[in-house]
Amino acid sequence: MFRKTTDKPRQEVSTLLGKETRITGDVEFTGGLHVDGTVVGNVFAAAAAGDDASLSVSEGGVVEGSVKAPEVVLNGTVKGDVTATRRVELGPTAKVIGNVVYQLIEMAIGAEVNGKLVHADSAGASEPPGDPSDAATATEPAAAGAVEDEADATTPARELIG
Repeated sequence: MFRKTTDKPRQEVSTLLGKETRITGDVEFTGGLHVDGTVVGNVFAAAAAGDDASLSVSEGGVVEGSVKAPEVVLNGTVKGDVTATRRVELGPTAKVIGNVVYQLIEMAIGAEVNGKLVHADSAGASEPPGDPSDAATATEPAAAGAVEDEADATTPARELIG
């Protein structure tokens, strides 16, 4: 009835970032990119790559920025939004601190997403929603024991009384 398929089409890896490698800046790629190291910046497939680009991040790999590619296979950490225009696979050690926008998603037990899962419908909602921290700070209540004042919204009550 239900069977696991092991013959998933995989993009050949044409670029490898070793585990001792750290890149600061945005990375634009075509073909397959595999990250074992750290990228401090955004990682995205070049527009010329079409639907043939694939990004994989190993268990020790880290991307500190947004990721956008047709296919994303994640076992490491992404501190930013992940946008997969075709398919995203979150392995058991995957950790996303941001939103995941996907067309098709596969998520293993143990994978973490600290953000929203957003299905990109065929109409083209392929951009992540606004920063989730914006909404949280806009409605965040004042600190405990604080009284609102025109000059300073978080002046402690004891300073106003005393």
